[in-house]
Amino acid sequence: MSSKPFASSADLAAKDQTLEVLAEGVYALTAEGDPNLGAIEGEDFVVCFEALATPVAARRWLAMLREHTDKPVKYLVLSHYHAVRVLGASAFDAEVIVAHEQTKVLIAERGEQDWASEYGRMPRLFDQPESIPGLTWPTATFSDRFTIDLGGERGELVLQHLGRGHTAGDIVAWLPKQKILFAGDLVEAQAALYTGDAFHRDWSGATLDGIAALGAEQLVGGRGAVAQGAGAVSAAIEQTRGFLTTMIDEVGSVQARGGTLKEAFEATHAALSPQFGKWPIFEHCLPFDVARLWEELAGTDWPTIWTAERDREIWARLQD
Repeated sequence: MSSKPFASSADLAAKDQTLEVLAEGVYALTAEGDPNLGAIEGEDFVVCFEALATPVAARRWLAMLREHTDKPVKYLVLSHYHAVRVLGASAFDAEVIVAHEQTKVLIAERGEQDWASEYGRMPRLFDQPESIPGLTWPTATFSDRFTIDLGGERGELVLQHLGRGHTAGDIVAWLPKQKILFAGDLVEAQAALYTGDAFHRDWSGATLDGIAALGAEQLVGGRGAVAQGAGAVSAAIEQTRGFLTTMIDEVGSVQARGGTLKEAFEATHAALSPQFGKWPIFEHCLPFDVARLWEELAGTDWPTIWTAERDREIWARLQD
């Protein structure tokens, strides 16, 4: 077995959480590379974006939010299906849980396996896992666009699916009046990418083009700091694109010459580590990223389901 600790299993240090007020009634929670969250006030309700891994973890975020607003949570928006983003949903007591239609498909197909996989990879994020009542199911789904009128002079919140990327069902939450974008894991400002369930070519092309075309002036990615200003937003998008295209180039080159998956991993690690190697979850993610891209470039369009057993097998195979 590999001498490296498996995935993030040795990452046990608590991270400082910071609530930022991005505009009147618009909030972001960042946590030193742990998953980010958001909230947007309507006239008499709140929309929350992402749910964390357990209800206990989510309640800490809600306690911080309650220092700013006591409005009830009407909508809980899930950017995609991964366990660390959705299993805390019951804490919000939301009237409506919104996700893309493909996210509902993925929960049905692989939700249980993903739960076990992510718990094994990132145990620290699962604070009191016994508090999870079961899989989180959306109560409203859409294919392209879902608009929430925030009321009064607050404008609207637009939920959009801009194409396949981090998963088949990613959505973003866009505030056109405030020019603030919650991008989920489609963009990371100061964190490495997880692409184990991704569609790399779609993501690096049309999907990121669609995000850039929105013209955001503040962007909350899946992890890392909030990008402040149009220049920082553009830089975060292009940094994400660069991570993806470097992976595609390196893995594609090794595959084209008849090399092995491990050679592809080593080449990709060498190419990315100078810029991204010290960023959160880089070492954790890269074996799974390369394994998924390898199968995608070989013609497997729909990602193979990650199980706790497959996680360990790939980790050992690439890290020895």
